[in-house]
Amino acid sequence: MLYGAYRILTNIAGPVLPSWLNYRVRRGKEDPARRGERSGIASRSRPAGRLIWFHAASVGESLSILPLIDASLARGWQVVVTTGTMTSAHLLAERMPSASIHQYVPLDYLPWVRRFMDHWKPDLVLWTESELWPNTLIEIAARKIPAVLINARLSDRTFKGWQCAPGFARQILAVFALVVAQSDDDKARFVALGAAQVVGAGNLKLAAAPLPVDEKALETLRAEIAKRPRWLAASIHPGEDVIAAQAHHAVKPHHPGLLTIIVPRHPQKAGDMAAALTTMGLKVARRSAAEPILPATDIYIADTMGELGLFYRLCDLAFMGKSLVVGGGQNPAEAAQLGCALMLGPDMSNFRDTAADFIARRAAIEVRNAAALTAGVEWLLQDTRTRARMSESARAAVARHANAVTETLAHLAPYLGDA
Repeated sequence: MLYGAYRILTNIAGPVLPSWLNYRVRRGKEDPARRGERSGIASRSRPAGRLIWFHAASVGESLSILPLIDASLARGWQVVVTTGTMTSAHLLAERMPSASIHQYVPLDYLPWVRRFMDHWKPDLVLWTESELWPNTLIEIAARKIPAVLINARLSDRTFKGWQCAPGFARQILAVFALVVAQSDDDKARFVALGAAQVVGAGNLKLAAAPLPVDEKALETLRAEIAKRPRWLAASIHPGEDVIAAQAHHAVKPHHPGLLTIIVPRHPQKAGDMAAALTTMGLKVARRSAAEPILPATDIYIADTMGELGLFYRLCDLAFMGKSLVVGGGQNPAEAAQLGCALMLGPDMSNFRDTAADFIARRAAIEVRNAAALTAGVEWLLQDTRTRARMSESARAAVARHANAVTETLAHLAPYLGDA
């Protein structure tokens, strides 16, 4: 019943979707050269042979499946990967094997979904995490294409939402012959919602290779920063930049020369952030403008894409954004893997189990508000011994998931075989 209503609503919305996409292009949220892909118009030819369609929502999910893409290609499969964000597309262009193909996922409007599938004709679908688009998934089932949900998770909010529509949840999850969950908690939630077969394999995000770095850029920034005390506010959302700046103001008198590095989650918002922080009396430099870090620089806004690995290596103390403002958190595993002592806001629900594990293992501390963030920065900059212990614990916490790729591939063996 709910799916019928959803399908009617998306059919009604269909005629206005092109205008909505054009609006997003003007806002810089869609690639104008590849806008057609969002309506299911392929920009590449389908290669001959059996083909796997991987879908990953955004950056973290995209990077986590790279080992599975490599393994699929090694078994003779062709691979097309879909994502929904420009950032993920840029990163995959740099890191995805050349034999695989990236496309933007079509919007969940049935004619566009069918156009996509008519072209690519996937023989297997490997869907990642929890972005469940009803029209797309029901169409996969209608075409009898085997599908597996990998690295599956359900946030608190998503789980509660699906509990309000149990029949709809069962209908969607019935599309998947197998669900490979990130944790025991996620496994239990998928079982409760009616998934037919659920197994656990660990978190692929915690087993991914370390984020890459340009060694020359790292050397240049280390020379500019020298021995200045510094900390990183990573994947920051609007509002958290001001909180980080307030912490900088409060802590700087006790740590002369303090440098705060802010990496915006959405680089296009960096201009507004820089203007706001400048009005607070801070000296701000932006990486996208090639502005150097001078001795007087208070805030360095790293508003480029694909360089988080650089800044995690520059700073051994990091706050994870989207956890004080907006909520849900950003992936802390990439920072932990590179030895960052972590500060996490109170809402890390998108990475609930990972955050709880890091806090329990003393690889991270929770900072419940702006005042707590300021106190955390002050304490951990001062207490180098505790910071070093947290860094070691962070690396060890991530290392526990090293077998996630192997276990996931073992569960996928009946589906992958040899193409």
